[in-house]
Amino acid sequence: MIHIGEYNTLTILRDTEPGLFLGDNEENEILLPNRYVPESFEIGDQIEVFAYLDNEERPVAITDKPYIKKGDFALLRCNQVTKFGAFLDWGLVKELFCPFKEQAFKMKAGGWYLVHCYLDEESGRLVASSKTNRFLDNKELTVERYEEVDLIVSHPSDIGMNVIVNKRHLGLVFKDEIFKDLSVGDRLKGTIKKIRPGNKLDISLSQIGYRSIEPNAQFILTELGDNGGFLPLNDKSAPDDIRDMLQMSKKNFKKAVGSLYKARKIEIKDDGIYLK
Repeated sequence: MIHIGEYNTLTILRDTEPGLFLGDNEENEILLPNRYVPESFEIGDQIEVFAYLDNEERPVAITDKPYIKKGDFALLRCNQVTKFGAFLDWGLVKELFCPFKEQAFKMKAGGWYLVHCYLDEESGRLVASSKTNRFLDNKELTVERYEEVDLIVSHPSDIGMNVIVNKRHLGLVFKDEIFKDLSVGDRLKGTIKKIRPGNKLDISLSQIGYRSIEPNAQFILTELGDNGGFLPLNDKSAPDDIRDMLQMSKKNFKKAVGSLYKARKIEIKDDGIYLK
């Protein structure tokens, strides 16, 4: 089966005037237009292509790689808004359509929006939706406490920043866990800090407990090395100063410094910490 909105590895069947016809192992065929035909090929070769509907709503294969595929999330720029909806730049000749009903807020040309791409069953077309929460489900979690996860920054709230977890669940990073600037669409790693009633996920941007000591300690050692063996920080430093210089909480800083001191890799003085 040839999957619309996804990458497919297909076999070159024949060379025709409009392009190459490709096929799968179920005798399905799709056209690779001339503009995408490689300089050299042989009948029977396999080629990876992206399948979607062209401007005439015909299934076609292309070798260009879009910024988003079916089932994914991405931050895309709105090129234009018409009476039908918004059209987004996803790196292909034909723009990605976002209907008005799928816009969390009215889109404007030139704006950037986090969207989910899905296949509209009624039209058979790939469309975008900025109502990303409706594509997330926390009823049956596929993650556990302390597990490292992939995050996409979704949207801010009064108490922190909402994030998409492993492209499946909704999570929250509380304000006191944020030690660097975050923007909608940012991709980063995080850790499941806590699972609250209702399967609500609390996310930490650093590792939890004893798991955080080693990477934080290594980071501090690197910073010491890059700054001539000295950092003007110690356990009396203000949390904001630690956050601004090291992007970590004072609690994690003290744990990491403690482990480095016990390992005799640093000296702690009134004006800061020194590399031994």
